Amino acid sequence: MLQILNVEHAGPAESRGPNQKARLLVSPHDSEAHSPFILLAEDWFAPPGGFPTHPHRGMETVTFILEGQMLHKDHTGHSDAIDAGDVAFMTAGGGILHSEMPGTAGVHSLQLWLNLPARLKRTPAGYVKMKLAEAPVFRKQGVEARIYSGKFEDIVVPYGSTWPLTLIDFRLEVGASFEIPVPVGERVFVYVVEGEALLGSDRRVVSADDVAWANSSFEHSGSSLEVSATSAVRLLIYSSPIIDEPIAMGGPFVMNTRQELDEAFVDLRSGRIVPTSST
Repeated sequence: MLQILNVEHAGPAESRGPNQKARLLVSPHDSEAHSPFILLAEDWFAPPGGFPTHPHRGMETVTFILEGQMLHKDHTGHSDAIDAGDVAFMTAGGGILHSEMPGTAGVHSLQLWLNLPARLKRTPAGYVKMKLAEAPVFRKQGVEARIYSGKFEDIVVPYGSTWPLTLIDFRLEVGASFEIPVPVGERVFVYVVEGEALLGSDRRVVSADDVAWANSSFEHSGSSLEVSATSAVRLLIYSSPIIDEPIAMGGPFVMNTRQELDEAFVDLRSGRIVPTSST
């Protein structure tokens, strides 16, 4: 049974412009300690707010829409509306140009930046969406788990990301409990969307806006994270193999060295952040 390593509480959202506010649930300042999880941002934005065309390299984004609608468009030709309950997996890899704009009624989203190991940082850009209605659901008394990526119980959902990621939306009724399996060598964090629960072998109290961390040791064949709901609770579970490599991060780029980071900015200024044939 896994023990909770630490619990971080998210602060209030801050204004980022007209009809736009945001907060960091996972800060990039501890990116090497949290890798492959670079950051998790929670955003609320409506027209005229949004994220016009911008680049990325060396990482992936996993965007969970809590409310509203986001409009995605990228240089590979993907143009998509991502609705409440949908999850979009975007691989920047060697380079992508994309935009994320709100639907007419606005959007409330969570976006994870997922690291890529050095050998995959120049992988081709890509985009996959898992719709709410397509994500399989596991149910037992007092427990509902919607699986967007990865394996859970007898359910296997192909990874939408290049680097393996398990993403599950858990809802537990008051008094319900469950053990969430975590494969060996993976880092896991839990974001409490609403409610309160006891988490891990030490039964740490977690409540809305908390982020709790645990690791599955390489010394064991895998373990589990116990959840007991003290009220109706909703938890998002993110689990992924640890990437133990140096991180050089600057703006929209996540690389391994300062030299690679400088090269990314040179490529951006020179119009080479994406393949010439794609522009």
